[in-house]
Amino acid sequence: MEIAATSLRSFILLLLTLQNVCGWAERPFYPLPSKETNKSRQPIQTSRPYNIAHRGSNGEIPEETAAAYMRAIEEGADFIETDILATKDGALICFHDVTLDDTTDVHKHKEFSDRRRTYEVQGTNVTGWFTVDFTLDEIMTLRVKQRYEYRDQSYNWKFSIITFKEYIDIALDAPRVVGIYPEMKNPVFINQHVKWPGGKRFEDKFMETLLSYGYKGEYLSSDWLKQPIFIQSFAPTSLVYVSNFTDSPKILLIDDVTVPTQDTDQSYWEITSDKYFDFIKKYVVGIGPWKDTIVPPDSRNYLTTPTDLVAKAHAHDLQVHPYTYRNENVFLHFNFHEDPYAEYEYWIKVIGVDGLFTDFTGSFHSYQRWTSPTESDKDDTALNLLHKIAEMILSFKPT
Repeated sequence: MEIAATSLRSFILLLLTLQNVCGWAERPFYPLPSKETNKSRQPIQTSRPYNIAHRGSNGEIPEETAAAYMRAIEEGADFIETDILATKDGALICFHDVTLDDTTDVHKHKEFSDRRRTYEVQGTNVTGWFTVDFTLDEIMTLRVKQRYEYRDQSYNWKFSIITFKEYIDIALDAPRVVGIYPEMKNPVFINQHVKWPGGKRFEDKFMETLLSYGYKGEYLSSDWLKQPIFIQSFAPTSLVYVSNFTDSPKILLIDDVTVPTQDTDQSYWEITSDKYFDFIKKYVVGIGPWKDTIVPPDSRNYLTTPTDLVAKAHAHDLQVHPYTYRNENVFLHFNFHEDPYAEYEYWIKVIGVDGLFTDFTGSFHSYQRWTSPTESDKDDTALNLLHKIAEMILSFKPT
């Protein structure tokens, strides 16, 4: 240890001397990533469960905004996840709710006061301002806010809704390979209210966008590793339909046990049966269930005995990517004693899931770096140490 400390002091003294001789006071002494001669990006990791940034890093920044996605990438997300809806004029946007009421300032826009409608959405009458009644230009005049009042409100009204293409650009512009995880959101509703020329449907426009950006290839193929993607939907027929256009991996999302599929009206029990898994695995590589259907909680908010859903899916060679993991105590079951890292440990080590949707990308990435570091994690640690040394040196002012 004493020899190592002496060597480090000698190294720092050498760098201080070079700083004074060469005038490095205004920049780091190691090459910036963008200036490296090797322009290849760090590949996506496939050795541990995927860190899926649910609507971006929305635990910190309003969901599905450019800032939330860029923050998630900075924090180590493997995939950035989004919901795709459509506007009145057929543009595809990143937004979760079919109505704009809960997370935008639409109610402050007097010019849209007459746009409130009541439509049937998945068998329920819903009243509000619907995305399908606004053009893209009108949507872009709105600003968004944090969905949950107990999260940071300082970013409210600073960001706008983004398009599907803008979301893809964010992933492709990342300094390392980052996957996308778009959902065809409420396709039945969208196809009822938005019409495209030539009889095209929502799923056609969705796939046209992905194919125009070069997304293709089976899971773990060379094409997929260059531009990783999972296509997701709660609508089985939409996933079967887009299989005619792409071999990219697809995930069947599964809701609560009380909620039937939105397009085929199948029960939870039917779509999680061995017979159905045999059928759907021809079209999908995995399922995305609500986590409480895998390990149901009791009335006191303690988890009970796990179901066989994960084991059954794995027996059919299907991945399992449950949703949604959140750090706040209101979302944590009492078994984890207000510790989100204990929850990650349980789902990764005990239940054995293949990835998970989280609102707090940085927390999950930190857990994985501590418990199952990759080579890039180790490199990051070394780089961070080098950066700290650089900052110490550059802030040094000889007396």
